[in-house]
Amino acid sequence: MRRCVLLLPGDLDTPSGGYRYDRRLVEGLRGRGWQVDVVSLQGAYPMPDAAARAQAEAAVAALPDDSTVIADGLAFGALAETAERHARRLRWVALVHHPLALETGLAPAQAAALLADERRALAAARRVVVTSEATAGLLGRLAMAPSGARVIEPGCDLPALPQRKATTPNGPAQGPLQLLCVASVTARKGHRVLLEALAPMTHLPWTLHCVGSLTMDPETAAAARAAAAALGLQDRVLWHGATEADALPAHYARADLFVLPSLFEGYGMVLAEALAHGLPVVATDTGAAAPLLGGGAGVLVPPGDTAALRTALAPMLSDSAWRESHRRAALATRDRLPTWPSAWQCWEQVLEASIADRD
Repeated sequence: MRRCVLLLPGDLDTPSGGYRYDRRLVEGLRGRGWQVDVVSLQGAYPMPDAAARAQAEAAVAALPDDSTVIADGLAFGALAETAERHARRLRWVALVHHPLALETGLAPAQAAALLADERRALAAARRVVVTSEATAGLLGRLAMAPSGARVIEPGCDLPALPQRKATTPNGPAQGPLQLLCVASVTARKGHRVLLEALAPMTHLPWTLHCVGSLTMDPETAAAARAAAAALGLQDRVLWHGATEADALPAHYARADLFVLPSLFEGYGMVLAEALAHGLPVVATDTGAAAPLLGGGAGVLVPPGDTAALRTALAPMLSDSAWRESHRRAALATRDRLPTWPSAWQCWEQVLEASIADRD
């Protein structure tokens, strides 16, 4: 039996795009005959304390020699010494969702330390896999993957499309326009920018549904909810919290427009999911947004630009014909979206090449 280990921080069932990628990877490889052992590390990654580093070292030291280890970058990039110490006896395959040093809100010293550590850790890996061409380009510019990185984009499941809602020139025939944002409420996801962009448009009928963890970054989540109240949007914005993956399709099905105001993304799986559900999109130009929306399925704005986001949202909220043209373009992208079977096949190639490596 072909075997590998997935090493990651925390719980594999954590509701975020990166962990969802990891879950589907495990599911796909096991379905293709691989034995995949999951090793979870405890601690506050990517800033583990001494106890978390010791636990990680013990967990890695317990792995058999010659194990092929897929190491999620959220932990791997912060464990340079462990990565280097075991580089000769383990076959490290680093999975980088995005460079740790580019997380929003880091102090300059923290960012510099993370950049140095992740650069060392990736140098100890035999293979580096990233989830987008954008991330591959970042690693190259940051000198973090000297031998290059393999791009394996996340797949996207194609759901059955719901019956189209009846519309009038100004919006749905019944009730306000339903806006959907699927993102953990953390500083990087830009919820405050979205709220400020929407605040002057309360004369239009809309409701914003925010689906994503409110506990991953409690301080930012509390500030976002307070901002909604201060802007007079407390009755317009619904905070649903984290939602199980199998409940997400219902949110997409009820939505009329998808919005993602992230300040930075490695890929942006929810954008592909929105397109798969035939939703027009307004998003920031980061991660894989440009290639995903390149066919006119949505409008891209610079990250953090409140005025540009408001300008992009205004016709989507007020002009059903404009919104419908983007919806049709979204539907046209469905058959071009990446698939999970293709991703699993690419991963098998990477793992088999790692196993075949001679020391």
